[in-house]
Amino acid sequence: MSDNKYNPQETENKYYKIWEERKYFETDGNKAIQEEGKNFSIMMPPPNVTGRLHIGHALTFTLQDIITRYKRMDGYKTLWQPGTDHAGIATQNVVEKQLLEQGLTKEEIGREAFLERVWAWKEESAGIMTEQLRKMGVSPAWERERFTMDEGLQKSVKEAFVHLYNEGLIVRGNYMVNWCTHDGALSDIEVEHEEEDGKFYHMLYHFADGSGSVEVATTRPETYFGDTAVMVHPDDERYKDIIGKEVVLPLLERKIKIIADSYVDMEFGTGVVKVTPAHDQNDYEVGKRHDLEFITVFDEKGILNDYAGEFKGMERLEAREPIVKRLQEEGYIVKIEDHKHQVGHCYRCKNVVEPYISKQWFVRKEVADKSIEKTNAGEAQFFPPHWINSYNSWMGELRDWCISRQLWWGHQIPVFYCGDCDHEWATENEHPTECPKCASKNISQDPDVLDTWFSSALWPFSTLGWGNGDTEMDRLFQSQDMKDFYPNSLLITGFDILFFWVARMMMMGEHFIGELPFKHIYLHALVRDEHGQKMSKSKGNVIDPLDMVNKYSADILRFTLAVSAAQGRDIRMSVDKLEQNRNFTNKLYNASKYLQMNGDTFPDMESFCVETDLGRYMMSRLNFATKEVRTYLDEYKFNDAALTMYRFLWNEFCDWGIELSKADKASIIELGAIFKEAMKLLHPFMPFITEHLYHELSGTSLENADSIMIKKFPHKTKQRKEEKTFEIIMDAIVSIRRAKVLVDLANQKIQKAYVKIDGLSDKEKEMMLPYIAKLAKVEDVEFTDTKIENAVSDIADSCETFIPTDSIDLTPIINKLTKQDEKLQKEIGKLSGMLNNERFVANAPADVLEKNREALKEAEAKREKVLAQLDSLKA
Repeated sequence: MSDNKYNPQETENKYYKIWEERKYFETDGNKAIQEEGKNFSIMMPPPNVTGRLHIGHALTFTLQDIITRYKRMDGYKTLWQPGTDHAGIATQNVVEKQLLEQGLTKEEIGREAFLERVWAWKEESAGIMTEQLRKMGVSPAWERERFTMDEGLQKSVKEAFVHLYNEGLIVRGNYMVNWCTHDGALSDIEVEHEEEDGKFYHMLYHFADGSGSVEVATTRPETYFGDTAVMVHPDDERYKDIIGKEVVLPLLERKIKIIADSYVDMEFGTGVVKVTPAHDQNDYEVGKRHDLEFITVFDEKGILNDYAGEFKGMERLEAREPIVKRLQEEGYIVKIEDHKHQVGHCYRCKNVVEPYISKQWFVRKEVADKSIEKTNAGEAQFFPPHWINSYNSWMGELRDWCISRQLWWGHQIPVFYCGDCDHEWATENEHPTECPKCASKNISQDPDVLDTWFSSALWPFSTLGWGNGDTEMDRLFQSQDMKDFYPNSLLITGFDILFFWVARMMMMGEHFIGELPFKHIYLHALVRDEHGQKMSKSKGNVIDPLDMVNKYSADILRFTLAVSAAQGRDIRMSVDKLEQNRNFTNKLYNASKYLQMNGDTFPDMESFCVETDLGRYMMSRLNFATKEVRTYLDEYKFNDAALTMYRFLWNEFCDWGIELSKADKASIIELGAIFKEAMKLLHPFMPFITEHLYHELSGTSLENADSIMIKKFPHKTKQRKEEKTFEIIMDAIVSIRRAKVLVDLANQKIQKAYVKIDGLSDKEKEMMLPYIAKLAKVEDVEFTDTKIENAVSDIADSCETFIPTDSIDLTPIINKLTKQDEKLQKEIGKLSGMLNNERFVANAPADVLEKNREALKEAEAKREKVLAQLDSLKA
């Protein structure tokens, strides 16, 4: 038996190193137990290279690791594909900030030098996240780790782009996009809308013929320079006479027409609306319908241009106040009202996003059609199932996906332009030397890069070698990977990237491979603090997973996350829960020490036959736990599986199995074997302590033996008849203990007790006696068919127990209970009086009334128990 105290941090680091060195995490790590035709694959959502492990990551990766370890032990050839994401905007922003600290800009050092710096930063930071993941004990196939811009994946991205381009599903044109003046074009889901306090500016537009004016309102006066019409509803009687007239834009000489369009809401404001087709999504559509001019009033950086007259050169948002001031001076502002409205912000830099017309590349929405169809035909299943509704409502409103980004870091768009004949073509060739149409050498590549999500949309199959060529074949992927691991068995990720990532993987996987990329999609909820608040630095309630690993252990953090992960419900994390699960690990450790005090080493279940009654009972309970854990894991009910293990090991094995073994020492070797088997069941949740205790009880160490992680996962689920017998034994023990409390002999040994129970054979009674006597602390236990007189009794579910009172002086006990009764009567009287007082009930706060009602109910229940005890003692 080892005397070393278990040190989680030291043990976890040591074990992880051995696991990784032995290649247990790789697809053939469990070769010895793999079963023909059983394959399992799951993709790691690739974390950003600039990232740091947060509690949401910890949850995703813990759940992925639990299911991966379970499948690996269950004989599956298992691939958990790891990797990191180049994270275009985020990474470029980090490096740009580093340059600014040195007084430089990316433009000053040029594209090539800037990209060299980003690659250097990537090399430095990419390992940080993966090292942090190792601290969580996760077991992906690290030798196959990919990066969304590694050589093979660059080829894969080019192949996908060129393929879609040649099919006419990637197109370029002037579209209205979401524009960040810092980060360029954004797709719809990269814009975060927040409610803000703004203003409604009511302005006068005078008729060109001098006959009066109309009043229009805007929240963005800096865009009015781009107005090319004013519109009213065609059925609005107030304005029928002015349709077709011209107005003059304030401060400018430019005339624009009044048009009629049913888009106008007659009830809102004055019913007269300005139309700025180049700077408003709805006006854009109106502009196309009425063939209006599209006037862009600021450049890509948000700087106002010639159309803005005297305000040229000012930044759009900074210009708002001076523009309004000038309009007020000239008498064009009628009034300014406070107005709450939704404002779009860039999800990366929080800059206010503008609708902006720009030449961009788009993936046509038709690419998603078949994936939507197949998902709704049940070819992919969501857990929890209600996510299909969110998926459908988003996909039903799908627009073309803007995939070009005005960045330098990322996959440069593989499209080339000829400067002589204007030919445009897409090619997988990295460095074409001439135009395929006119052979001119005057060619250039599109400077933009692809949206980060374009490359990660290919992740479920690009990592398996699709489009990689022979790059890294047999190292990063195998030739049969697509056959073995596509479609992936399962995807686990946060619900917040359902549209960013999940839906896009589904459309790309279906389009290129003809099959949806996963059979099952598990979307977990948010991790919140103990009060249900979202974690944020400003609130100071952030739980850092690495701090928790250092303070408690990876096992405790993992188990706490798993036991809290009920499908579809936010997870509440608290120090109390972590402490509770620390107690659980202590309980396991102490159980192991007890077993070792009574036996040197313990066999594995597969080579062992259980023969004692207690051994058979505990084996039956383990089989039941095995059945439940398997069922729950197969349904991704991680919390139910974890709770099953907690209940079995704490309540059944430690609280009862170990206690009962004190009456049956012959069972201890069997209990040790059962405990080892239970460690296999618990291993996916708590990989480190289970490894440690398994070897402690086997008399081995990880250094000189195979790991528990490549042992067969328990599979026996048959229950035995001994369960009923032991339920009665435990019932009788608890019943006698309760009866002893009644006569103030709670933890003392007593001379005699009777157990009344029907239908037991003499053999069963004989088997039960030693357990009841030992654990209830009774010198002599006797079975009886009749009620025992002059005894205190207790009724349990399956039996009645009696303790004779002949030799016990009951007077002090009766006196104590009588005093308790008197005190409770007073309390009940006081509470009833208050609650029957109409004035008190009318004036007291609702929570006070509720508290008093609860207190009255509690006091009445206590008195009922005291009276029952007095009755049994006086009988």
